[in-house]
Amino acid sequence: MSYLSRLAEYADAMFHGSTAHRSAARCCRKSENDGMEVLLITTRETKRWTIPKGWPVKGLDPHQAAKREAWEEAGVKGKAKKKPFGYFTYVKTLADGHKVPSVVQVHLLETRATRSHFPERGQRDLVWLPASEAALLADEPELKGLLGKFSRRTAFR
Repeated sequence: MSYLSRLAEYADAMFHGSTAHRSAARCCRKSENDGMEVLLITTRETKRWTIPKGWPVKGLDPHQAAKREAWEEAGVKGKAKKKPFGYFTYVKTLADGHKVPSVVQVHLLETRATRSHFPERGQRDLVWLPASEAALLADEPELKGLLGKFSRRTAFR
């Protein structure tokens, strides 16, 4: 079954506001050749390539929650932009097996440092790639689009 077919069965719930809201960090850094690289991580369960994302955190704005997820899931420290870069949707499988349509608000995060010791170390694979290559690895079509969009624009001025 295609990705869009899986998402389509949740269209009614999405149109009626029954979605989970998540925040994500679009981590970027300068590469050795002065280009830009973006971070992809694998999910813990299915090992699909994605970006750091998580549930809302009480007391934190979405960009702050995205920054926190980048640290916890990938050891990335940096500055997240307040304005959303974009959104993507996917179906989140919860621990109890239920599936929830999710809307993810993505924030650009300028990577200033990476650490080798972080909360989810060893639970995920991490890779830094040019955005066009990262787009090929992502499953979600809207995330692919955000990765491609990123490669055509400078994130931080």
